[in-house]
Parts: sequence; structure tokens; C-alpha cells
Amino acid sequence: MRTAGTHFSAGWIHYAVRLAIVLCLVPVFAGSADLTKYHNYQELAAALSAAAAAHPGLARLESIGKTSEGRDIWVIQIANPAGTPVDQRPALLIAANFEGDHLIGSELALYLADYLLGAYPAEAAVKQRLDNHVIFIVPRVNPDGAEQMFAAVKTGRRTNSTAFDADNDGRVDEDGPEDLNKDGFITVMRVKDPKGPYMISPEDPRLMKKADPSKGESGGYAIYWEGTDKDNDGFIAEDGAGGADINRNFMHQYPYYQPDAGRHMVSESETRALLEYVLKRRNIAAILAFGESDNLIVAPNRRGEAGPPNPIDLLDFAGRSIADSRKTGIFPEIQMGFGRGMRPFMGGSEGGPGGPGGRGAQTQTPTSARGMRAVTPSTTVNTADLEYFTAISIKYRELTGIRSAGYTRTPAGAFFEYGYYQYGVPSFSTPGWGLPGGGRPAGAGAPGGETARPAADTPRPTGMRGRGFGGTGAAAAADAEGSTPEGIDLRLLQWMDSEKIDGFVNWTPFTHPTLGQVEIGGFKPYAATNPPASRIADLGAGHAKFVMYLTSLFPKVKIAKTEVTPLGAGLYRIKAEIENTGFLPTALALGVTARAVKPIMVQLGVPPETIITGNEKTNHIPALAGSGNRQSYQWVIKGKPGSAVDLKVVSQKSGTDTATLTLK
Repeated sequence: MRTAGTHFSAGWIHYAVRLAIVLCLVPVFAGSADLTKYHNYQELAAALSAAAAAHPGLARLESIGKTSEGRDIWVIQIANPAGTPVDQRPALLIAANFEGDHLIGSELALYLADYLLGAYPAEAAVKQRLDNHVIFIVPRVNPDGAEQMFAAVKTGRRTNSTAFDADNDGRVDEDGPEDLNKDGFITVMRVKDPKGPYMISPEDPRLMKKADPSKGESGGYAIYWEGTDKDNDGFIAEDGAGGADINRNFMHQYPYYQPDAGRHMVSESETRALLEYVLKRRNIAAILAFGESDNLIVAPNRRGEAGPPNPIDLLDFAGRSIADSRKTGIFPEIQMGFGRGMRPFMGGSEGGPGGPGGRGAQTQTPTSARGMRAVTPSTTVNTADLEYFTAISIKYRELTGIRSAGYTRTPAGAFFEYGYYQYGVPSFSTPGWGLPGGGRPAGAGAPGGETARPAADTPRPTGMRGRGFGGTGAAAAADAEGSTPEGIDLRLLQWMDSEKIDGFVNWTPFTHPTLGQVEIGGFKPYAATNPPASRIADLGAGHAKFVMYLTSLFPKVKIAKTEVTPLGAGLYRIKAEIENTGFLPTALALGVTARAVKPIMVQLGVPPETIITGNEKTNHIPALAGSGNRQSYQWVIKGKPGSAVDLKVVSQKSGTDTATLTLK
């Protein structure tokens, strides 16, 4: 059997020609939803309800769970129910707004639902998809966090509403950020400090940078989140409302004991609701997540590593001010023999990226002279799968016009990584929008075409936007390695200036009760992670094209050829060829390795004892490459002339097919 991707080049040409005709039919569609605004929870629920009510035979809306504040997590199923049962069709799952400050994802998901429902059945391509496939859309996985965008004081909170002791001091949510200057935004404070490591950026005086002594630079500023030290522990705004980052709470590479990751993997009702929904629908053949990590704008490199993150330095610097607040009550590192250390119980580094997350496909790494090996989860895309990720990334950039990502972060415990490494399907994540210029082409990175391995993100106060989960910080870790990820602060500010976006609070003096004279300013919450609402329709149209493209690649098994030959004496030779007419393989290489995708079953409907020679009654194919790849079978059976024999092929991700053969 040929491996997945054997016919990649020929298949790619075939699909490129076909799709050139199909994709030009996707218009900028204006359906029933208001695409000129960001929707709060009630408005989003009403829009989804109206869409489902307007298309009762095509859409089904249901709640898959509730948040701690009692909000529903909605999913809309879109498919023509006639024909093949929906649970036997290849499916696409679209999920968005895992991070509370990333509402553009939910708006794009709403656009896609609106487009698909409104374009059916008039548009042939949409009709073909919904007659033969099913699309599940979860527009807002974290409605509690997202609702903060509409609060009187905007914090940019990424987490959900679970109460959590972020600074490990036995008190919960007692020291959150404060709107000291009463402008309705939580930003950052800079204060002159002779020991401070930061300086005003020479590129733009609104920005800050870490001073580089090797270049003759000196600091003189410290940076904090806007607020006060209400619990008198020496840290400012380190324990605010909200507890878990949903896109840090799934199993793969779960970041144990890291800020905002939750008490344990799948600890949150939002995480569990989505996971249970997915596990009951094994026909999901691909996942598209809108979130703050990316593998579409920048594809994995040739080693299968994700591209580096795009941090916002100003927020990273503020996050460093509370890094040590996480150490309260955590055991210090104990030096062991052979120069190795151990962090028992809490606070160990063993739970970070590459640590013992959920298993998925695994690799073994030598750990001692005795030859013992430690089993760790795979963290890079399987080399046999890379060509698919690369090709799809190239097409994504072409169809959406997004060439350069804005703010992105390193995935750890992210849903889309669970989708690939453990659920076993092509799984993609994108912020859904980008900034002009300054980006890396797909698959590019460090010299030689390699992408630098991302470091951990920087801690931040719970309830604040920032760079994410890490315990030591991306910049702190990178400083030690000499490869600090480049912040996008200047690009972000230049984009805001050019588009006349009011996304930055200019520094203004303020008398702080303990720090004295400070300045308050910085990027406004949500402005750095969401484009203006006026961009939603345009971005949605590009992503509608991409969804149509992605679903056109789905694997599809069929019985391509059968032949019955009488041999005499009641014996018959049956030959059959099973074909995958889709572009993608029926299972990715990692899906086979992780045993996450069931093999294709090919079964001849006769009693086993009537098979004289050839293949077994029931046969299994681990994976069948696409673009017309075939697998042949042959049986010699004993039967009665004129009798019928059923042949069926069943694939978990690529449908079923049957044929009735007559012995004659």
C-alpha cells in the first residue's frame, strides 16, 4: 500500500484546477446577521437562534454546556439531513473565541454560519458540501471571558470566570487591576526607577524596550499593570477575577502549574463541554480553530515545528513584574545527584511544553546511561503530514489575503493541538486577521528555512490580557538562549496610526499611592487582538472561501471497481478495488500512529466458511492516500448461482459505500 501523499503533486494540480472554478463563485455574502459590529452574549445567541429558525431543515442549534456564570455554549449544526445519515458524513468542526479577548474569532464563525445557510441551495458548491458533509460551528467557547469586552471597564481578560487563587496565597481574586485614571481601560504603568531594566524606545517614544548594555543602553524604568497592591504582598494586580484560559486547558502539552492553565487539564466546564461534543462525533475529519495561536499564516517548518510567537513587548514587560508572585507556597528546587534538580509537588518544570501532557502519539528520548527512555508526547507535525499542512497554509494565505499575523502566542494545552496530536485529524488555528508587512512566509523562520523553537509565554495577572501561560516568560527564557522573539509593538502601533484606530492610550502622569509619580498608558484592551468591526465582512468572505476549499479536500472512500468470475463447481472469484477520491488521506500519519482514527473496514457479506482463499471476510486499511489511490482485494468463494453478495467499505472520517454483486 502506498503511503499518504504518494500522489501529492498530481493530486494538488487536479484540485487546483477544480477549485479555481469553485472558489470564484464564493461572494461577499450578506445574510441575516449584522456583520458591522461585535456581538455580546445576548446578541450572538439571538443571531444564532434567528439563523436556525430561518432554516429549520438545514440548521440545528443546541447548547453543549454552561459556564460558571450560567451562559450557554452554543453549537450550530449545518447540513442537509436527507441522504446519508449526518453522523456518517465527513465533518468540519469550527470553534472560536477560546480566549476571552479574541472576539474576532466568534464574529468570523458567525459569518460562516450565516454564509452557508444563506447560500444553500442556490450556490452549487455550498449545496454539494451540505448535501454530503456536515459542519459544526461553536462560535464562542468562552462566553464569560468574551463578555468582558462589553463591560464598563475593559480589562482584556482572556480567562473564564472560575475563581482561582492566582498568587497561591490562600485568597481568591483579591488583587486585580484597577482603572486608576478612570478612562475605562486597564493599561500599564511606567515609573522611573534607577534599577529598572526598560527604556523609552528610540523608534517611537510611546513604546518601551529592554535596555541592551552591550549596545551602551541603560534602563531607568519599571513597568507594572495598572493598579495597586491591595493585598500588600509586594505585587501589583497579580490576582484578579477569572481563573482559566480555555486554550491552555486541553490535554496535549498541558502546561502543569502554569498561570491560567486551570487546576488540572479539562478542569473547566467549557473545555469539557467541547471535548465531550467532539468525542461523540468521530466523523469530524478536520478542525478549524480561531484563536491566538497560528499554524495557517505561518506553516510548520520542515522539522514540523510551529512558527515563533509574535509577542507584544509592552504587555510582556508588565507581566514580568508579577512573575515571582506565583512562587508563594511552591517548593524550591532541590539539588539531586548527578547535577540534576527536582521540583517536587507543585511548581515543577516537568509540566511545561513537552512535559507529560495527554499522551497522543509519543516519542522516546534517552534519559540515562542505563538506556532507560522517557516517553513524551509528540510536539512536532509528522514529516509524512507536513506536505498537507504546507499546501493548506499556502492556499489559506492566497484565499484570505492574510500574509502576516499580528499578536500570536505559543500553543500549550490548545484545542487545535489536541485535534491533531490526539484526535488525529488535520487541525488548524488562525487569529483570523493580520497586520500589514513584517511577516514570515509560510514555512519560513530562522536561517536555513528553520523556525526557532518558541519559548514559554510570560505570566500576567489573572483577568488581564497578556502573552499567556508561561512560568518564566518568553522573553526571560529567550534572553538566556540569546533568541528573544521580536515583539510586534511598533508594527501594531504603525498599523493603528495608518488606519486611524484609537487603540493606544498616550502616557499621562498620575500620582500613585505607593509608587509616587507614574505614567499610565499603553495599548487599549481588545484593540491589539481584534481588528475594527468594519473588517469583519471582508475577513469573513476570505474565510468562507477557505472553508469551501478545506471541505473540498476531504477524503472519500468508494468501491471503484468490482468483478465476478465463475470458476465452476460453485466457485466464484470476486475482485474489488477501494478508492479514496478525495485529496486528503483517510487518516494522517500521526492519526495512524496515535491510533486515533479507525482503519477503513472492507467487508464481504458471506459466511467466513464459504471463503476458499484470498482475503479475509473483514479487512482493514490503516490509511488510504487520496487523489485516486486504490487498494485491491480478491476472494474465491463457494456460492449459489444467482445469489447476491454484499460488499461494503466503512471509513470513520471519509464515509461509506456499498455494492451488491450477483454470482453469475
